[in-house]
Amino acid sequence: MSRYKDWLRLAAAGAVIIIIVYFAREAWDISPVDIQQFILSFGWLSPVVFIVIYTIGPFVFFPSFILSMTAGLTYGVWPGAAFIWMGALGAASTGYLIGRFLGEKVLKVHNFSWSEKLEKQITERGFLFVLILRLIPVIGFGLLSYLSGVMNVRFHHYILATMIGILPGIVVYGTLGSSLTSGSRTMMLAAFLLLAAVSCLIFIFRGRVKKWIGFD
Repeated sequence: MSRYKDWLRLAAAGAVIIIIVYFAREAWDISPVDIQQFILSFGWLSPVVFIVIYTIGPFVFFPSFILSMTAGLTYGVWPGAAFIWMGALGAASTGYLIGRFLGEKVLKVHNFSWSEKLEKQITERGFLFVLILRLIPVIGFGLLSYLSGVMNVRFHHYILATMIGILPGIVVYGTLGSSLTSGSRTMMLAAFLLLAAVSCLIFIFRGRVKKWIGFD
């Protein structure tokens, strides 16, 4: 049943992406080129604007995957991937600091049955815990940032694990976004195959990770 739910979530995520693309291109008459030109209208400041928006994402709960695809769409796989990486690290740092200094006011972690085992894992294996959950996102990006702050993961362990763990996702979203403006069906196919491959790997290991952190 758990594996069936995982595949349903994957299908739902794919459906959301298709719906967003459909409404942007058909219902709202917004093309990828329109978005690209709007962002680039800021000139040399456009990467800075993008990174700042990404960094404040945890305050407004804006979906990070949309920002990631936007960077790939605007700047291409490179330097789009670099801008996504910097923006994601900024957002991860913001989320961590919110959890660290506001603590249970933001997230009452200890009300959950899994909190004790989770806290033990974080205390004993802070770097490994964050790295695995960035690679296999059983917990959402923002929630993991908050949790790491609330449970006092050492910041240098947290940020190093995040720097490494988000790389596969950056490549996927950067390529996917870039494919929308490339006009190449081959590149679009490659982008979706890459997304499917990474998604399959995540769902293959998802159950083991959930058991490891005490969610099962």
